[in-house]
Amino acid sequence: MGSRFRRTGALVGAGAVVFGALAVAAGTQADAQQTQSPIDQLLDQPAQGRTALAKVQSRLAEVAEHNGLAEQKLLDILATDKTSWLDADGRLFFREPQLTSAQKAAKASPRKATKAVAAAEGPAFELHSKPGSNRVIYLDFDGHTITGTAWNASKGIDPVNVTAYDTDGDPAVFGTAEQDVVHEVWARVAEDYAAFDVDVTTQEPPQDAINRTSSSDLQYGTRVLIDPDTWYQSGCGCGGVAYIGVYDATSQHDYYQPALVFTKGVGTGAKNIAEAASHEAGHNVGLGHDGTASVGYYQGHGAWAPIMGVGYYRGISQWSKGEYSGANNTEDDYSVIGANGLALRTDDNGDTTAAASPLTIGTPVNGYIAAESDTDVLRFDVTTAGNYTATADAASLGGNLDIKLDLLDSAGNVVTSANPDSGQSNAATPTGLGASVTSTLQPGTYYLRIDNVGYGNPLDTGYSTYGSRGAYTLAVNPS
Repeated sequence: MGSRFRRTGALVGAGAVVFGALAVAAGTQADAQQTQSPIDQLLDQPAQGRTALAKVQSRLAEVAEHNGLAEQKLLDILATDKTSWLDADGRLFFREPQLTSAQKAAKASPRKATKAVAAAEGPAFELHSKPGSNRVIYLDFDGHTITGTAWNASKGIDPVNVTAYDTDGDPAVFGTAEQDVVHEVWARVAEDYAAFDVDVTTQEPPQDAINRTSSSDLQYGTRVLIDPDTWYQSGCGCGGVAYIGVYDATSQHDYYQPALVFTKGVGTGAKNIAEAASHEAGHNVGLGHDGTASVGYYQGHGAWAPIMGVGYYRGISQWSKGEYSGANNTEDDYSVIGANGLALRTDDNGDTTAAASPLTIGTPVNGYIAAESDTDVLRFDVTTAGNYTATADAASLGGNLDIKLDLLDSAGNVVTSANPDSGQSNAATPTGLGASVTSTLQPGTYYLRIDNVGYGNPLDTGYSTYGSRGAYTLAVNPS
């Protein structure tokens, strides 16, 4: 009996030791957790993708959550995208490569302005793609004071007074050629975002219309600043910078803005600035880069390129879901943008003859194809027999929508159709996006149907209907 008690006592003693060891281990783990650096203190300065990854790998899941990304997604970005960076707070941003001198060469914009203006005045600075929308993308050409932002923190400079866009040596006055660039950049970016309920504007909104303070604040957006200075660009040698997924942020919204497009990196021409502006705003609304296993940015094929790749050299740049050969990013751009604050436009015209909108002969109407499955049908009445021509034009600058146009009779039967092959006459000018039909018509009711189409094979020669969305103008006239 005595030995049994001694054995039990030994076991009890051993158990106490084990329990004590476990308690010490648990306490050590708890202490370790308590002494771990906060996520926003893992890095003491901005670090490029792979370097940053090595420093945060053990806590990658937390860093990914901090950025609103899946852990594997962040891992892939940091490991493979050389333009990806984490700032000192562990937030993801991108530094886009700059272009060569030849690639920066500016091309003349269409003539619009008639006189020079001081500061940001006149029609070029009153442009709106969807006035009244609660969402905004402000294209800022007239200079801006950057203060209290992540950009200031990374450079240790606060404030930064960015000067106005300037190509004639007088930043206090916008000459006609400079205003023409503003017009064209706005038109191209507005078309890229035409499918969404957002006002792309050159007229500065109140800061409250850009900043977001809480989830109940439903009026917000981003500023894309066209920056001609060197304060940041000389250090990065880049074409632009932007944080990812901050467009609808409810905390520190202003801290991660603006998105920056550097004219010293992309040039002063409208096509390049517009492609860069849409791309940087695309990061703000959650999008990563479109590349392949061998290149970080896909430059496209034929006349087509993805906006989140490189659109400088193609006449048609569209949102993408990685349908081209070798795509390394198959995220659905429209879904990602929608999840980051930008819903699609409300359908503006009926999809069937029964729901057709009215169209008056001789009076053009404007419309939008916002959803991939959207079809717009418009009705017109012929009172005098004769030849009539209907023309559906895509956006005149940077069109994204490739149109098939059908003329239907009163019973909804197809009378004639047109769907030209698309292409480009140069990198800034797409061809074949619009369509026109001519027919001899008797008095009666007719319909015009606008459908979005693709062209060729999205793998290597063309594109699908996915990104073929945007604005159109439709008219029917005697011919």
